[in-house]
Amino acid sequence: MGPIVLTQLATGLSVIAGAVLVKSVMDHNPMAGPFPRCPSCNGTGRVTCLCTRWSDRDVGCRTCSGSGRMGCSSCGGTGTGRPIPARVVIRPPNRPPN
Repeated sequence: MGPIVLTQLATGLSVIAGAVLVKSVMDHNPMAGPFPRCPSCNGTGRVTCLCTRWSDRDVGCRTCSGSGRMGCSSCGGTGTGRPIPARVVIRPPNRPPN
């Protein structure tokens, strides 16, 4: 084998090794970070478009642009199930003056 073939082989093997390394890291630490994956889209940020439910096996509408997938409404397309911060204020009930 010539030096060009060996270089291409080494490059290909390093790309495969890098992909395996990235996959193993992503399996342990998803991009969602400290937040759990969205239960509706399973962390992808996309769900099946409504046009696929009501169609006769054709796919495509303005929402999904023909892909059959639209943004998840539960997570807003982020893929994470982030809790919505809310401030709850509890006031004592109003009592009539005596």
